[in-house]
Amino acid sequence: MNRFKIIPIFCLTVLVGLHSSCTKDFSKINTPTNIPESIPLGSLFLEMQNMVYPAQNNNYQMSENLVGDVYGRYFAISNTWTTNFGTYNAPDSWLNSPYTDAYAMFYPAYNKVKKETNSEGVFFQWAQLLKVGLFHRITDMYGPIPYSKVGSTGDYDSQEQVYTNMFNDLDKSIQALTDFVRVYPNDRSMKQFDNVYGGDFVKWIKFANSLKLRLAMRIAYANPDLAKQKAEEAVAHLIGVIQDNVDNASISYNPNPIKVMWDDYSDSRVAADIVTYMKGYNDPRISKYFQTTSKVYTAEEGYYGLRVGINIPSKDWATRYSSPAIYVADRLLWMNAAEVAFLKAEGALRGWVMGETAEVLYNKGIELSFAQHNVSNSLATYVSNTTLTQADNVDPTYPASALSKITIKWDAAGSFESNLEQIMTQKWIAIYPLGQEAWSEQRRTGYPRFFPIVLNRNANESALTNNGPSRIPFAPNEKILNLDKYNVGVQLLGGPDNYSTRLWWDKNQNKPLL
Repeated sequence: MNRFKIIPIFCLTVLVGLHSSCTKDFSKINTPTNIPESIPLGSLFLEMQNMVYPAQNNNYQMSENLVGDVYGRYFAISNTWTTNFGTYNAPDSWLNSPYTDAYAMFYPAYNKVKKETNSEGVFFQWAQLLKVGLFHRITDMYGPIPYSKVGSTGDYDSQEQVYTNMFNDLDKSIQALTDFVRVYPNDRSMKQFDNVYGGDFVKWIKFANSLKLRLAMRIAYANPDLAKQKAEEAVAHLIGVIQDNVDNASISYNPNPIKVMWDDYSDSRVAADIVTYMKGYNDPRISKYFQTTSKVYTAEEGYYGLRVGINIPSKDWATRYSSPAIYVADRLLWMNAAEVAFLKAEGALRGWVMGETAEVLYNKGIELSFAQHNVSNSLATYVSNTTLTQADNVDPTYPASALSKITIKWDAAGSFESNLEQIMTQKWIAIYPLGQEAWSEQRRTGYPRFFPIVLNRNANESALTNNGPSRIPFAPNEKILNLDKYNVGVQLLGGPDNYSTRLWWDKNQNKPLL
């Protein structure tokens, strides 16, 4: 790792008053026929986009790579830190960073847009959509967070309140963007200030509906009626959700921060969990995801995953394991069509109106992922296999027996839980490398089944070894700078401020342990 970027956290009522230097007459951006061309104007949207799924190297490392990428079992830490998220004893600076960075680096640009548009118009609603894209990740890390009162009291909302407000914000954004493209279907006036979709607001609407579907599924156990309503609304919308890879949401950022994590910093290697599933399934995407190595415990060239939650004796030892096949110019994924298909498959499994059956949508998710990674010639063999399952982790240093017996071919006679495990396992493979999303969905359903960690250094939470983390503790700086608000946050959390307290949407009492 190059360096840890620590930003002091300030009271939110002060933070939201900060503004980036920008051009005058900002409100003109709400008149599509008269878009100012000044770079400072558009840079506000570039700044916000870069935080939705952090694109800058250190932001990505502290907010994603060391947290969700590890807990989502895509990557393992290959540095020798004895305090880290993998062993459930992350230092205070690590716990602070996702929270601090989100507010300090998103809101100055957002507030300028809000002020100059008077909270009206399509460009304000675009900013609202970006806000939900970022803060659904933050609430899914911590639980209660400031959301509705940022800019006034800065008080925490319960996670249920955060989700209610995010749905309201998404609905307004979807409506405003839809009204806009009815009149200006080919407008690309913000192309140079949009590194995701090149100013194509039809694609932004598809992303917004897909994000709404993602959030609806997240609350399926906590509020099934609202989940069904919002999911069906997203799918039934006249423009709808992402259905083809051409509409996948990803950001152009050079260098791709994941490349920096495994190569420049040498802090990440591929996790054993995903390698064992893909090897067991003879999954042809494995060569698109990972690099081979012959430096681990055999001379045979192959894919070797590093266990999460172990003692790393040295970087040289850990970096013998396989690296991601992600390079400098690769785009950074936000959401793909395969994820949306699997979300719809689960919705159909639950009896929601998703347009097609769970089986059709499940196979569609695999098909879309294979097409995304250019391995479609292997699709028919893969989806018809009824025998392959997760492989054992045969690493002699940290061996582990396979935990899942779930197969690939859709089991039309299967139980709800076995079909759900099929959907979630294939979805997990398909949304790589979205570690935060993988972790959230594994917490929600219990699938896919992950290896328990080997070394739990959290003396107060022994159950984490088998249960896994439900969240990360609140930013410690909040106890110092905003104690009253922090105490309210803990009260809204409904349990101790530790790794084990379940979030509001984490209501599935029957999910399997790790």
